[in-house]
Amino acid sequence: MKVLIVGSGGREHAIAVSAARSSRVDHIYCAPGNAGIAQIAECVPIGAMEFEKLTAFAKEAQVDLVIVGMDDPLVGGLVDALEAEGIRAFGPRKNAAVLEGSKVFSKDLMKKYHIPTAAYEVFTQADEALEYLHSGAKFPVVLKADGLALGKGVLICNTLEEAEEGVCAIMTERKFGSAGNRMVIEEFLTGREVSVLSFVDGKTIRIMSSAQDHKRAQDGDRGLNTGGMGTFSPSPFYTKEVDEYCRKYIYQATVDAMAAEGRPFKGVIFFGLMLTPDGPRVLEYNARFGDPEAQVVLPRMKNDLIDVCEACIDGTLDEMELQFEDSAAVCVVLASDGYPLKYEKGLPITGLENFDGREDYYCFHAGTRLAADGSVVTNGGRVLGITAKGADLQEARKKAYDATAWVSFANKYMRHDIGKAIDEA
Repeated sequence: MKVLIVGSGGREHAIAVSAARSSRVDHIYCAPGNAGIAQIAECVPIGAMEFEKLTAFAKEAQVDLVIVGMDDPLVGGLVDALEAEGIRAFGPRKNAAVLEGSKVFSKDLMKKYHIPTAAYEVFTQADEALEYLHSGAKFPVVLKADGLALGKGVLICNTLEEAEEGVCAIMTERKFGSAGNRMVIEEFLTGREVSVLSFVDGKTIRIMSSAQDHKRAQDGDRGLNTGGMGTFSPSPFYTKEVDEYCRKYIYQATVDAMAAEGRPFKGVIFFGLMLTPDGPRVLEYNARFGDPEAQVVLPRMKNDLIDVCEACIDGTLDEMELQFEDSAAVCVVLASDGYPLKYEKGLPITGLENFDGREDYYCFHAGTRLAADGSVVTNGGRVLGITAKGADLQEARKKAYDATAWVSFANKYMRHDIGKAIDEA
């Protein structure tokens, strides 16, 4: 088979590594890819939102399967465009990707189908939102831009003043562009956060291993929200009881709700959960593999990724059981100092060869590119995802942090407390 992966980050690198393990795959393309993906795939210079070019390339190259990694092309309808040209594509169609593309849609869906989530209100005008905040909102509150905002459109506001600034940023200054046309104000939930990825074929859902992301830029969960500074899998807080509750009230209920709305979902649903004292609640849905969750979940999956993707497309997922190694994985993101605000690009990266041939160690490229002389340089805020597997989370964490020293670039920055919570479990 020929497989095309759409995207350029650490998630797409993890997908490419999994696809390369499949005995069914002869050739992998990636659009646009990065320097790490280029080691195992043929990167083509087509952007993820260039739908006409992507479909034309897939036809010309006689691609058998397209895996769309990123949220923007899914929400924009890339799968629809590919299918219209007779190309098999893994990922939700546009009318189902709205599950991630609109916070308002997902919250209204949960309310309608009694899927447990935080209480909320929706606003289309800044003055109405401010009036609501002044008239008895209980702090802290959570402000969410309705649309996609690179994982940064969620603001936790502890005071009225912070909330006023947040409304201004989202709805008046439009810091997240059209994503701020509508806004959700949500009750603040407390508890452990857990991420659960799943494969879905429109009617059947199969749950992958749990994980926990670290969004804030600095140690101790301080600083600005980022796309994710590291993660671990499985989560020791995702117990058998939590799993049973979620299967009964959240997972299948979400798949059934989407089908009932005439929006059958095929692809990956990412459930962002909060384990509150009153039980699990859905914080958010994503319509694709998480990043960096994919970097700790996919390396532990025993199944052939291509087999699973095709079962989702064909509606035969009920015939398949997912299997994961009885191991753990930890990913520490090496970022450019200054991320997520201002940072320098184009800095040489050294030491990448230290990962060659190492079992249980992965260096997933997130923001890299090949320079004219063939060297690898930084090309983003999140640069590399250093992942290690171990017999348990403590071993995986030690190995991952040891491996962060194997690679260097001038403004290298990381959190030092990824997975610290596992010591409290």
